[in-house]
Amino acid sequence: MEKRLFRVKDGRVFGGVCTGIGEYFDIDPVIVRLLFVLLFLFSGIGILAYIIFWIVIPKKPDVIPPSQPENSEIN
Repeated sequence: MEKRLFRVKDGRVFGGVCTGIGEYFDIDPVIVRLLFVLLFLFSGIGILAYIIFWIVIPKKPDVIPPSQPENSEIN
């Protein structure tokens, strides 16, 4: 299965960006949130990066249709 980066609705605080990034990299979203806060405090870029990710990363669809093999025969 192909891994894709999405904003996640479940477990989100604002836009689901940190939850989606945490899910993609298999890490706790709290760690991602802390990284954004540290980026904000030390360089001011954290808020800007979060807003850009919020715009660029698509929302996770409610239902992902299963992929069908290309050469499958219908019985």
